[in-house]
Amino acid sequence: MSFLHNKHDTYLPFGLGRSYGDSCLAQSGQVIQLSGMDRFISADWSQGILQAEAGVTLAQILSVAIPHGWFLPVTPGTRFVTLAGAIANDVHGKNHHRVGTFGRFVRSLELCRSDGSVSQLSAAQHPELFSATIGGLGLTGVISRAELQLQRIAGTDLQVRTERFGHLQDFFSLSAFSERQHEFCVAWIDCTARDNQLGRGVMYSADFAPQSGLKIAAAGQVKLPFTPPVSLVNSLSLKLFNELYWRKTPVVAHMAVQSYQHFFYPLDGILNWNRLYGRGGFQQYQAVVPQHCASDAIHDMLAIIAATGTGSALAVLKRCGDIVSPGILSFPCAGTTLALDFPQNDATAALFQQLDAVVRAAGGRLYPAKDAHMSADDFQRGYPNWGGVEKWRDPALMSRFWHRVTQ
Repeated sequence: MSFLHNKHDTYLPFGLGRSYGDSCLAQSGQVIQLSGMDRFISADWSQGILQAEAGVTLAQILSVAIPHGWFLPVTPGTRFVTLAGAIANDVHGKNHHRVGTFGRFVRSLELCRSDGSVSQLSAAQHPELFSATIGGLGLTGVISRAELQLQRIAGTDLQVRTERFGHLQDFFSLSAFSERQHEFCVAWIDCTARDNQLGRGVMYSADFAPQSGLKIAAAGQVKLPFTPPVSLVNSLSLKLFNELYWRKTPVVAHMAVQSYQHFFYPLDGILNWNRLYGRGGFQQYQAVVPQHCASDAIHDMLAIIAATGTGSALAVLKRCGDIVSPGILSFPCAGTTLALDFPQNDATAALFQQLDAVVRAAGGRLYPAKDAHMSADDFQRGYPNWGGVEKWRDPALMSRFWHRVTQ
């Protein structure tokens, strides 16, 4: 399979374009569309081993795996990404403290390069190229198919413990306890709270409910019909929403059953939710800082964000575990990650410079899959082994992100 064409110097594999930054945008503007490669190849339901083409989505995998009692071992916050996209970004989920990243469950993959070569990669077969491809942002070649190890489940609903906390320090103590007790842990943070309420939020801890049965969630969606001329996410609406969200959560911790769609994919039910940010769009800022300085660094970041009165209604805070990914450019490390969306404007650009300084001083790093501004210095400092991907980068492949941070 040779995809190099004389008309353009470089290309980039493209799935569903769900990366928030420019890591999925080709430097040349020319992409290799892979969403049509969406066939299942084989399945061993006794062992939960599935082989599929690159363009199969996580939603499609769930639709065939759930009836047999299997689920994705790791899932990001949307199921509308391709298998190859999940591998290329080495996505992580709410169970990182227990199992690590998506790449740990990729048993093997097939990689096509512009010289016409087709290689079968695994941890045992061409391990260096395999490691560069896991989390390699689609730069080492075109992933044409992959074999994935799934997770056994007895039911698809989750038993979710919801607990309100009043300050950032409460998050760290509560998170440490919840991680020992539960498979999935994540917190919503009120990014507008200040002073003695800085970092207040709600902790969600969950496990699959074995008696809930195997049910494929309905695909119903609410559609935002138009894009407003200005962002509806502003200091007034954000403060009001966050205050109401905080107040509606009971003071006493409580348990409830939720569908996997509601727990893992809350935004999948809102089609074109990004339109809330108006015609200017939004940028997401996601950073991870090492655990030894996480409390101070996250405190400083939240204080800076709260002072601006901007941010997102869905602000996510969670701790990552110390399980090492097979990928060279994997984002999570033993630490704490904070993710928020911001309206795209000049004030956001200035805010990001302040946040970058905190992350840099803490020895943290930003998430390439969600970045559109990271400097080359910050990237190369945060990912000191990036040269391992550049070594194996297919010369016919180049993204705007990679050109910005390495070239």
